[in-house]
Amino acid sequence: MAKRPQLTGRAAILAIVVCAIAMSLAYPVREYISLRRSIAELRAEKARVEAEKQALLERDRQTNDPNWIKKTAKERLFYCGPGEKCFVVMERQQPKQQTAVQQQPAAPPWYQTLWESVEAADQGTGRRAVTGKESVGQP
Repeated sequence: MAKRPQLTGRAAILAIVVCAIAMSLAYPVREYISLRRSIAELRAEKARVEAEKQALLERDRQTNDPNWIKKTAKERLFYCGPGEKCFVVMERQQPKQQTAVQQQPAAPPWYQTLWESVEAADQGTGRRAVTGKESVGQP
């Protein structure tokens, strides 16, 4: 018997058709998955917005309550009802002069000290530049 070839013409055509079908389905499947993910994100955002809406509606209902209005006015605006004695304790403010800390004058930057030393050496005085804290090497 004669040996048949491994890849026949029919098998090659079948492989090409299967590859073409797979390639034509790849893009729609990818789009389908992307749209499903987008739908899930939109549902989550809708749930968040609904929760925020419910919180705002509850706050609106609360603002219509006269007791809540009185309580808030007393706490935030320091209002007093008729016949009540209210006291507000204020913290004593200290003058700004006392709070400021006396600081030593800052030493000049290193490059200024270096330049002054170079100028002193150029003039032949042989003195070190003063750094603000002390003068070292002066007679």
